[in-house]
Amino acid sequence: MSKIICGIQQIGIGVTNLYDAWKWYIDAFGVDVRIFEDDTVAELMLPYTGGQPQKRHAALALNLNGGGGFEIWQYSQRTPLAPLNTISLGDLGIFMAKIKCFDVDIAHKHLKSLKPKSISSISLNPAGQRHFYIQDPRDNFFDIIEIKKQWFTKPNKPTGATYGAVIGVSDIDKALTVYRDILEFDKMLADVTDNFDELNGIPGGNGKFRRVILTHSQPRKGAFSKMLGDAQIELVQALDRKPNKIYENRFWGDLGFIHLCFDIRRMDELEKECNAKGFPFTVNSNVKHNIKGSFDMGEAAGHFSYIEDPDGTLIEFVETHKVPIAKKFGIFLNLDKRDDEKSLPNWIVKMLGLKKVKNL
Repeated sequence: MSKIICGIQQIGIGVTNLYDAWKWYIDAFGVDVRIFEDDTVAELMLPYTGGQPQKRHAALALNLNGGGGFEIWQYSQRTPLAPLNTISLGDLGIFMAKIKCFDVDIAHKHLKSLKPKSISSISLNPAGQRHFYIQDPRDNFFDIIEIKKQWFTKPNKPTGATYGAVIGVSDIDKALTVYRDILEFDKMLADVTDNFDELNGIPGGNGKFRRVILTHSQPRKGAFSKMLGDAQIELVQALDRKPNKIYENRFWGDLGFIHLCFDIRRMDELEKECNAKGFPFTVNSNVKHNIKGSFDMGEAAGHFSYIEDPDGTLIEFVETHKVPIAKKFGIFLNLDKRDDEKSLPNWIVKMLGLKKVKNL
């Protein structure tokens, strides 16, 4: 048996005030379902937190229309650092999150009303998709893309949630081992080298780039695959300057996009494949598993690990074992004994809506 990539579970966002950020992301992207909220110590991420355990407050939030979630992440006992310099397109790491929407005109009007720091006009990306860019009040950029298929519920919000990421790399061909081969984004929607008018207004966007837009040729499988839906990765390589590392001299959890997380099954098989391809796990929660083989993540439980892409960008894998549905009634979803490939019935996934946030 081989590993199963079920979809993008979430993108991690380091912030200074979790609730202020979350309120804005609820208004902007409808991520109003709280899967878990945890205020404990991140004790296994020592390679990325200065060699010391760090106390932090984190919440995983979803939009049940479809897409992956946001893991909104705040240090509890240290002041998170902003990038040393203005981040430019092509710098190494996650430059922006991709967000799906059903109608780009409606999404543009809605997000413009929230008065983001910047918002572009609607244009076509190299794959021929209608999209636009926004910069949130915390200087994070988002690529809003019109997607007509793969919605979990009938879209009743201006946008869904996480559809992918724009990632700066130093060598696209080397990075494909991770994104195409391990993560199975094996269908190329575009591979273009040029200067791009649609990037005007994005920091560094007037340079020359190679842009490769990838998706997956096969439908994703697994318990939450219908809700997470399909996804897209855009790799960007700057050709006329030497890029900086977005997280140079900073910790994981500092301000910005800290990781891209995938929901997976068969972690042991995934580890074997990552080792064989030269990208070993740099963090593995199995060192702290309980007698049931799970790592306790507050209200949820599972097995998580990390790899780095060739430029050090963090990719997280989570094999979920237990998810709370209605904690006060003792209702939890146990995924341990299910068929790894089978999606959950829609009505069960929709029960996550019981965890909708009413007040923050």
